[in-house]
Amino acid sequence: MLRVSLLSAAHGAVQAVREVDLAVDQGSLVALIGSNGAGKTTTLHSIAGLHRPSAGTVTVGGRDITGWNCHKVVRAGVALVAEGRRIAPPLTVEENLDLAAYSGRSDKAKLRERRDEVFELFPRLAERRQQLAALMSGGEQQMLAFGRALMTGPDVLLLDEPSMGLAPSIVDVMFETIARLHSSGATILLVEQNAELALAVSDHVYVMQRGQIVASGPPDEVRDRGEVMSALFG
Repeated sequence: MLRVSLLSAAHGAVQAVREVDLAVDQGSLVALIGSNGAGKTTTLHSIAGLHRPSAGTVTVGGRDITGWNCHKVVRAGVALVAEGRRIAPPLTVEENLDLAAYSGRSDKAKLRERRDEVFELFPRLAERRQQLAALMSGGEQQMLAFGRALMTGPDVLLLDEPSMGLAPSIVDVMFETIARLHSSGATILLVEQNAELALAVSDHVYVMQRGQIVASGPPDEVRDRGEVMSALFG
């Protein structure tokens, strides 16, 4: 469903990502792990249209979306739950979810159906549907960021550090939700610094260090070879 081939990206003179190859099969959950500054977020942003790669290709369902603007990438079926949530604080929960209507991927009836599904997935959002996002807790805001991405009906869901800054009990809720989405057939690329969380839910793992993929394979295989510890702390 998602293929990244020889992707490179820079921030000014700094080469953040170097010739990255990765693939996410339909219905699979793939984790991209590594230490801070490894290039994980730049990789996601290059896929999502928030950063223009300097080389390589990104394809979704065989369609080349390399270098597309982010709104076009959403219409192509890719949704990003960004690090730091990036919700609209002055708007209510419902208004934030309704922003997905501007993706142009669905009619009003389908959007209402998806909103009901989001409220079923996150009952706390249903309880606070008229509350301003600015007045919500960090965990509730992360749920809202998830919900807004799901409102676009994505073919591929990109998750950037969903555990960051959350209380352990909320982290458990978020990863239970990720597991539920996976079991329902969602296609997910997960960036997560907490390696053990990522390994516990993923089908396949890529380990990133200094902008390059240094190891990949099934979670147990990667864990046993020790590349995770090397990439995170070496």
